Amino acid sequence: MKIDSSVNYIVGDIGVNYSFRNGSFDLVLDITSSNSLNNEARNNYIKEVDRVLKRDGYLFVRGLRKDGDKNAKNLLKLYPGPEHDTYIIKELNLTERVFSEKDFRQFYGQYFKIKKLLKKSGYAKFQGQNYKRNYWLAYLQKIKKSI
Repeated sequence: MKIDSSVNYIVGDIGVNYSFRNGSFDLVLDITSSNSLNNEARNNYIKEVDRVLKRDGYLFVRGLRKDGDKNAKNLLKLYPGPEHDTYIIKELNLTERVFSEKDFRQFYGQYFKIKKLLKKSGYAKFQGQNYKRNYWLAYLQKIKKSI
């Protein structure tokens, strides 16, 4: 089997309609990207990912986890954002959304079967200081819809 090893990078907004045809991709990767969308854009994003994935396509998501993350809970308290479970990082002009397990399953479960959901942690450096970040690693498969 020959694998096409070319990669095309496209800079754009993942919260808007995509120019790709229906069923164009086998796999979509979301590495801590959609957590920066507002609710309207996030809802559009999930519909568009569903649309562009092939019938048995997969979505991999690394999303910010609220459960067990003292830093996230502190940010929610000190710098609340305009929507549920969001906080604002003023220095970056960025609003981020963190997900409880219940909220994560509810949001992604609309369109995808959760094959595996893992809790992971890592460190991010911000203004010279390391902060522990907790993540959801989710392996999702497109739900087959009857026609």
